[in-house]
Amino acid sequence: MDAGGGYVSPRRYAVDDRTLVDRVVPSWNDDVAAGAATPIGGGLGRHAAVGRSRWVTPLRVLLALALCVTALSWFGKAACLQTTTTTTPAGTETRLTNDNQRQFTNLCYSDVLALYRAEKLNRGNTFPYKTFWHENADPAAKPGEGEQVKRYMEYPVLTGLYMYGAAKLAQWWDAAHENWGIPAPYVSVGYFDIAALGLLAFWLITIWATALTARARIWAAWIAALSPLVLVHAFTNFDAIATGFLALALLSWSRRRPWLAGVFIGLGTAAKLYPLLLLVALLLLCWRAGAVREFSRTAAAAVATWVVVNLPIAILYPSGWLEFFRFNSDRGADPDSVYRILSDSIGFTWNIDLLNAVSLLGMVALAIALAVVVLRAPLRPRVAQVLFLAVAGFLLINKVWSPQYSLWLVPLAVLAIPHTRLLFAWMIIDALVWIPRMSLFLDAERRWLPDEWFTATVMVRALMVVALCVVVLWQIWHPAEDLVRTGAGRVASGPGSHSDGRVRYDDPAGGVLDGAPDRLGRWTKRRKAPVVYPWSLSPAPALSVEALSVDELSVEELSGGASSRSTGTIQPE
Repeated sequence: MDAGGGYVSPRRYAVDDRTLVDRVVPSWNDDVAAGAATPIGGGLGRHAAVGRSRWVTPLRVLLALALCVTALSWFGKAACLQTTTTTTPAGTETRLTNDNQRQFTNLCYSDVLALYRAEKLNRGNTFPYKTFWHENADPAAKPGEGEQVKRYMEYPVLTGLYMYGAAKLAQWWDAAHENWGIPAPYVSVGYFDIAALGLLAFWLITIWATALTARARIWAAWIAALSPLVLVHAFTNFDAIATGFLALALLSWSRRRPWLAGVFIGLGTAAKLYPLLLLVALLLLCWRAGAVREFSRTAAAAVATWVVVNLPIAILYPSGWLEFFRFNSDRGADPDSVYRILSDSIGFTWNIDLLNAVSLLGMVALAIALAVVVLRAPLRPRVAQVLFLAVAGFLLINKVWSPQYSLWLVPLAVLAIPHTRLLFAWMIIDALVWIPRMSLFLDAERRWLPDEWFTATVMVRALMVVALCVVVLWQIWHPAEDLVRTGAGRVASGPGSHSDGRVRYDDPAGGVLDGAPDRLGRWTKRRKAPVVYPWSLSPAPALSVEALSVDELSVEELSGGASSRSTGTIQPE
């Protein structure tokens, strides 16, 4: 304290005097984050200087959280990685200790591990899509009985090649152990660990790209990093490959790189079909915004990339390449699907052709519904909102909803729905489906839950996903209540900010759509109510759709701000 009674800093003041500017502060606008911050000293102070840490950055903290959860996820599968050695007349034999259906009773089952043998990856010099085998057409038939069918690798090309690469690395590792004494696990365990390491990298890419796509709401990605669904399903199957490519596609689009976004969409579709839904969402939004040229570049790059990946396999091994499509066409309704619940409740068995037709009609209805939502909304929806509705609708309508498919929704939900409690409630319920799902595979004497428990949890999960869709639709029709657009919790300064501390925000993942003119289209019914924009302090009384030329509406101009990105003009009719 100096002679005047004031405080003196023991060190020189830092040259960097950055403070909170245009940021979302979780402990200010998220009750869950605020409560979690209490034990460690409380939320961020209003006069705090931020951005000075050289190493502890939001992105690195998010990646560290994701690493912790994926490590726990690996330990959850570790019970199925234990081995035992038995003595046979041919010598000693090492095998996995999955006696007494341990992989189901311990909830550690993983397709990654099971597919090593199921897809014949353990057969030395074999190549997926070229290698085939015969099995019973009816899975319930005894070995050697029933019709035999020719089978190939049932996964899309990029996923199949990923599995093949992990298998070859595990086999080389085992060969190095046999020849040079290099420590190595049992070959199946080595395959799982190598595959899991790659899936970890893809999931970290998902978190990284999602956080950057969220822009000012970068901290929102902590919900995805700590998701219970990741804890259960990070290594259940190979879905993290597709989530990583789709997250990169969204990030590329948000940074106005349509060609690069198309490349990642093509790669994601070569691993799993659902990233193709991003093209559907972008088509509708670009049509409304008059940005069809940018969409065309993305679509062309996506198609070209998908063809480059698939064409060599399709030419060399056409039967193996077609197996993915044949398998999905011939498979029946999964126990997780609404079709199976309906058939079990009424007591009938679906004809495969009828089931495929009903599912296809459902997809067409979903596309029409999305078009209606995008074209009739009072304000052009955000990319994440439309994509979430598309993927959620696809899962609800599809005849297959494997438990790990819910992982697709996690990064999209974080970008589309800024409500932490609601998201965690859904994720916890969805993750709990795994428990009665594993019970279905147990023998009658080991089964700990009746089948009705599984049906009930699946229905609750579906209702929760429907509730999330309702929230998204509500915020599309009431953009003033969309926290992503209003910028609630951010401190604003400089041109374009308002006295209440809010910042104008259109679509952080929108790329060329962010702040673009909002052309409602000739088929959109004109509204009599005033257009209220979420970042406006108060709606202008004379500002209504009927008083404006709808083909020239500009988001930034209607909000009363001057933006270098706005190109539309307001003209009387």
